[in-house]
Amino acid sequence: MGSVWSLLLFLLLTCTTLTISDPNDEACLTHLSQSLKDPTNSLQNWTKSNLANPCSGFNSYLSGATCNNGRIYKLSLTNLSLQGSISPYISNCTNLQTLDLSSNAISGPIPEDLQYLVNLAVLNLSSNRLEGEIPPQLTLCAYLNVIDFHDNFLSGQIPQQLGLLVRLSAFDVSNNKLSGPIPASLGNRSGNLPRFNATSFDGNKDLYGYPLPPMKSKGLSVLAIVGIGLGSGFASLVLSFTGVCIWLKITEQKMALEEGKISQLMPDY
Repeated sequence: MGSVWSLLLFLLLTCTTLTISDPNDEACLTHLSQSLKDPTNSLQNWTKSNLANPCSGFNSYLSGATCNNGRIYKLSLTNLSLQGSISPYISNCTNLQTLDLSSNAISGPIPEDLQYLVNLAVLNLSSNRLEGEIPPQLTLCAYLNVIDFHDNFLSGQIPQQLGLLVRLSAFDVSNNKLSGPIPASLGNRSGNLPRFNATSFDGNKDLYGYPLPPMKSKGLSVLAIVGIGLGSGFASLVLSFTGVCIWLKITEQKMALEEGKISQLMPDY
């Protein structure tokens, strides 16, 4: 009987220490490694065997990855000169709470599939070469505290739905190619919600609205228009006066010629 209990205790301890890799994490990381280019070989331990079993409890076999109870919950691949694009399969890392790919040379769009990372709290994709629009589907990541997209090539308008993220405490989309109005739900938040100042929106020449200062008029100012009007009026006056003077001079010469002809025809007495 004692041997049976010993066997059961051994099996129990084995089960508690044995970590079975989550197939979703494996698909997430495998596709991400395939979509990214690593010219400096910073991800050399992202091998097929490690991607198949990235975690052992709280320990990770992959550089830049952090595990929690056998699942990937943080990816921090910053300043590694990474290129390529962000695989939409990143959404398979369903336990992910932090995704930081900042300060690389990653291009392409921000995947809409990020909406399935329902536990995501920190999303930092700043200082890359990302293009396209900001996905409004990010609103479904209700736990987002940080959205940092500064210094990219993002275009289009800022989705007003992002203002519904009540946990959002840091928001930066500066130095992109964004246009249109800043949603009031982000630029002029009410109540106890954290507010974002102009530095969160600077560097987008076609973006306007509070808290940015008023846009300078692209048209001519009133003074410029009046100045042009006065200038053109003065120029017209000068031209007209010059024309009159020339006409008078020509007329005077003609009259002198006529008088000379008449005096020649008249007899001398």
